[in-house]
Amino acid sequence: MAFFTTSDSKRIYYQDTGSGIAVLCLAGLTRNSQDFSFLAPHVADLRMIAMDYRGRGQSDYDPDFTNYNIIRESQDAIELLDHLGLERAVVLGTSRGGLIAMALATSHPERLSGAILNDVGPVIDPAGIAKIMDYVGNQPVSRTYEDAAKALQHVMGPQFPGVSLDRWRLQAEIQYDQTDYGLTLRYDPALRTALLEQAAAGPVPDMWPFFEALRDIPTGVIRGQNSDILSNETLTEMHDRHPDLMSAQVPDRGHVPFLDEPQSLTLIRKVLDTV
Repeated sequence: MAFFTTSDSKRIYYQDTGSGIAVLCLAGLTRNSQDFSFLAPHVADLRMIAMDYRGRGQSDYDPDFTNYNIIRESQDAIELLDHLGLERAVVLGTSRGGLIAMALATSHPERLSGAILNDVGPVIDPAGIAKIMDYVGNQPVSRTYEDAAKALQHVMGPQFPGVSLDRWRLQAEIQYDQTDYGLTLRYDPALRTALLEQAAAGPVPDMWPFFEALRDIPTGVIRGQNSDILSNETLTEMHDRHPDLMSAQVPDRGHVPFLDEPQSLTLIRKVLDTV
């Protein structure tokens, strides 16, 4: 296991495997570095770097939950690149990770050799936000991974038709820890408080300028065809504002694609070939 220490003394877990083009993998809001395990077997020729944000996975929880924000998390990502001695990397960002990629394009464009946004854009569908707030910070009611897999299949099935129970079991193992008393979150529940306070502080900032900062950077977008986070209308406008944008839609996937789908892999390779 590998860790580095941030400028504010938080111990952050990361994985660094393979060689080749460096790809910094940034997970979703409540997810962790294991979220890229479905992709990993297909990209053995790349240097894959995945981190657990502060408050997630094996990284330190932050006693100041206000630090669970995109700006601080993007700074942690830069400090990881510094720790590894990497001048540049392709950022592969799932959901929250894609928002961090856009923030980095604004604050540190020289550190990005490319960007791939997994089912996220500068406009987040309100229905998707409401769905996230229904579960974030709430401990799972399932006591075993088998029960959690069935629950995930039931809840996510309409957006992910045909996904096997075995795949949902693997996803449950990524998302939850097994204890003697049942399953528990693999992230700080205070993340919910951080989101609520950020929402109460005022309107969400306009993210289009952050996306437009990617204009001179090879960029790709993957959209789950059933996504309730990234709409077709937003994806169309993203193409209008970034003429060289590459994109792919993944059938039978919602928020978010697993990244091992043929359409996802083709898009990832297309961006890397451009880089």
